[in-house]
Amino acid sequence: MVRAVVLPAVNAPLEPAEIDLPEPGPGQVRVRLAAAGVCHSDLSLSNGTLRQPAPAVLGHEGAGTVTAVGEGVTAVSPGDEVVLNWAPPCGSCHFCARLGEPWLCAEAGAAAAVPYARTADGRDLYPGLGTAAFAEETVVSERAVLPLPGGVPLADAALLGCAVLTGYGAVHHSARVREGESVAVFGVGGVGLAVLQSARIAGAGTIVAVDVSPEKEELARRAGATDFLLASDTTAREVRGLTGGLGADVAVECVGRAETIRAAWSSTRRGGRTSVVGIGGRDQQVSFSPLEIFHFARTLSGCVYGNCDPARDLPVLAEHVRAGRLDLDALVTDRIGLDGVPAAFEAMLAGRGGRTLVVF
Repeated sequence: MVRAVVLPAVNAPLEPAEIDLPEPGPGQVRVRLAAAGVCHSDLSLSNGTLRQPAPAVLGHEGAGTVTAVGEGVTAVSPGDEVVLNWAPPCGSCHFCARLGEPWLCAEAGAAAAVPYARTADGRDLYPGLGTAAFAEETVVSERAVLPLPGGVPLADAALLGCAVLTGYGAVHHSARVREGESVAVFGVGGVGLAVLQSARIAGAGTIVAVDVSPEKEELARRAGATDFLLASDTTAREVRGLTGGLGADVAVECVGRAETIRAAWSSTRRGGRTSVVGIGGRDQQVSFSPLEIFHFARTLSGCVYGNCDPARDLPVLAEHVRAGRLDLDALVTDRIGLDGVPAAFEAMLAGRGGRTLVVF
């Protein structure tokens, strides 16, 4: 039996539990977790914003050590340190094979709908986003693990699996921030902090962090923000004031709320670029007039997993870590045990802190 935190049903409280985890089958890998980040996407899965069969073990940002492999596995061996990949590309669908866009893979989410373990009373248990990292151990597809490059502490490497790949990709692949450009980052949670660091690595000039909590200012400045604003009805105007009256070249929205997306878009200059990372509810609407779309000529785009190819980008991130350009510790405000996950969800709802890391 393996200790885990289980979501018994959508919108139900998380519960600590013992689960029956099978040995890996063909093409599968068993991983002993070293750490797992608590991401806002886990909250979205728990409350039904994102679809997830239940009961389920959530958690998708994780790193650990391979303990066993199933028949046919060649990419990793027992003893290897790995990062979990919650959106493993199939390599053969239209998006993977023809477009070269593995972050949009048509099959990436398939594992989340297939039971991977059982509860103590024998019910099927589903893996959150196919990874189920809120447990001491998990079993995933061979495609869902990435060998960890050397020089990165295993526990900290969990952050590379979602927050950092997403934040780095939003800057370098989606918004394509160029040296000297100004950047406004809306939402200073784990992903927002990764965006700030990535904007600094890209050589951005003015980097404005925006959040509802004044307590986030110190975190934001440590991550690379040159300026900090408390979110308000005048945020877009204030961003323009910090960028020579023009507006930011780039805005990255990490909240997933209609009003924040609108504010991010409005904070950019004519011809500016806004990348939306946050995941919002389907009932929210963002409105623009045809005239302003023409006049401002701004670009608004979605961003899935930072538009990253994790196999390509993970070694790049590891090099930034080794060189001291990327500080993973600066993303983490709390380190907890497995039983602390429900409280971490409450902290996210209240907008407190950066990334919470479950350390096993």
